[in-house]
Amino acid sequence: MSTMKAVRFHAAKDIRVDQVEIPVVKPGWVRLKPAFSGIWGSDLHEYLDGPHIIPPQGKPHGMTGESPPVILGHEFSGVIDQIGDEVVGLKVGDKIAVQPTTYDGSCRACRRGLTNCCDAFGFIGLSGWGGGMSEFTTAPAEYCKKLPDDMPLEIGALVEPLAVGWHAVATSPYNPGDSVLVLGGGPIGLSVVLALRAQGCKNVTIVSEVSQRRRGFAKTFGAHHAIDPTIDDLPQKVKDLTVGEGVDVCFDAAGLQIGVDSGMKAVTARGTFVNIALWGDRRPSLDMIDMLFGERKYMAGVTYIAGDFEAVIDAMHTGKLKPEGMITKVIGPHEVAEEGFKALTDDKDNQVKILVDMSRVAEVKANE
Repeated sequence: MSTMKAVRFHAAKDIRVDQVEIPVVKPGWVRLKPAFSGIWGSDLHEYLDGPHIIPPQGKPHGMTGESPPVILGHEFSGVIDQIGDEVVGLKVGDKIAVQPTTYDGSCRACRRGLTNCCDAFGFIGLSGWGGGMSEFTTAPAEYCKKLPDDMPLEIGALVEPLAVGWHAVATSPYNPGDSVLVLGGGPIGLSVVLALRAQGCKNVTIVSEVSQRRRGFAKTFGAHHAIDPTIDDLPQKVKDLTVGEGVDVCFDAAGLQIGVDSGMKAVTARGTFVNIALWGDRRPSLDMIDMLFGERKYMAGVTYIAGDFEAVIDAMHTGKLKPEGMITKVIGPHEVAEEGFKALTDDKDNQVKILVDMSRVAEVKANE
């Protein structure tokens, strides 16, 4: 067999299952058989009105050299089925979660360990180099993080979104005992709640979310309070829940101007507002007076760096992180558009994480 089936992005609202060449393993790389691949908000944005992170047609990504059509799937787990030369520490049969962010290793950010800020930043599964929505894919060995033998592969596919939340908490000024507000109860907001709980947060954690179902998820995953900002005055409600003080740290996983405005007012003096939301083409504004007279700080966190995947995997294995409830739907690769993206658009209140089960590839009729 020299070809395989893969879900590829051709253009906005043009996702196809194509028959493509099976990738060849290079020295220092491994080949995997993807098991499960998650669909995230960034995938949805690409589908609805992309490309955004995906390079535009005719303008290949600087590191992968690829432009559409590109294989999708950057949140994925799989099993190694072939090892390239010069690879050590990995073997055929290992369960893997792939850390998909690309980096050149030579720019100033990379030399400081900030691979998430690399000039060549991109994603396997968005920017090229294959992806998790294919029968086979390759990745540099250093991107492959071993999963415990007893960890289900569907749980392994949650490592990537959980690492985003873990990194956000780890890089923020949060300290045990601080009070926290999380704006948005989607996958990333919930990953922040789970990370806070795993990292020992026992003080007030508040989630602001309009969806009743997602507020329920937030409480299940460890939030002390979940409020509807369309009903409650958010800054006042937060102050009521924090003895009039406001929160020490606010994480914005929603990316809405009204959230920035109300969230900043909910932050205590010398507290910090942390943006982890993808804003797309929208550009938020900040009320500098609110920041100035409260000496409040604004910072951002993006994806993850070395050690974040490993920390998440360890926390999952020891039971500190229990993300199973995030999985709300499992679909086949031929259902990505209709049962995946459509569900995240039309039924988003009831969906958190939709997984694509690549074992169902036999059900797919591919475009030749």
